[in-house]
Amino acid sequence: MPHFRSGQVDIAYQDEGAGDPVLLIHGFASSREVNWVGPGWVKTLLDAGYRVISFDHRGHGASGKPHAPEDYNTARMAEDAARLLDHVGVGRADVIGYSMGARVGAFMALLFPDKVRSLVLGGLGIHLVDGVGLPQSIADAMEAPSLADVGDPMGQMFRKFADANGQDLKALAACIRGSRQELSREEVGRIFQPVLVAVGTRDAVAGDAHALAALLPNGEALDIPNRDHNPAVGDKIFKQGVLEFLRQRP
Repeated sequence: MPHFRSGQVDIAYQDEGAGDPVLLIHGFASSREVNWVGPGWVKTLLDAGYRVISFDHRGHGASGKPHAPEDYNTARMAEDAARLLDHVGVGRADVIGYSMGARVGAFMALLFPDKVRSLVLGGLGIHLVDGVGLPQSIADAMEAPSLADVGDPMGQMFRKFADANGQDLKALAACIRGSRQELSREEVGRIFQPVLVAVGTRDAVAGDAHALAALLPNGEALDIPNRDHNPAVGDKIFKQGVLEFLRQRP
């Protein structure tokens, strides 16, 4: 993949297709390949006629991996996304984020509003304002000697996921510790773009989609039936809902 420099960190990205640009922002311990290519999102959007821009977060995939928590402030990660659009010559894009990527997308909509045409918050509901992301125990799980040493069930899930994807565990621990920023209800109320909040009905991580959508001036909720946090990513109802949302937004 090509890379560009965002501050002091190299960011790996991919830019494919033509048409209206869509920026994909993946979740914690994942990558563009795991979050968007494998589950068929890139193909779905390309087939629908969109230009698809995706990247690996700092600390993930093929991007640079700093080990200092302060390098993972959510605003800084949103700046990576905004700089990528500048780098590929895109002034404004529809933004689709999942889990941590949805939090980054929400910060992007606030900090760089002219760059966000519409926003999809996948795998993130009311915990955008009522929580600071994944618990600190996830960082402890990343730093444990092995998966067998992790007792917390959520920590086990994410450590297993990180191990399977060959991630840098120290970078992921720093990411958890550094990206613990939330938005206030007043700040969410300033996100004026059309927003789709899509959460699995069995998702114990995200928080309620409808409660968050109600705080957004142009928000709507989409339930992804019978899906937990990770399996909801590639769900066909999620994809269909996003395509319909993109067709209807101004």
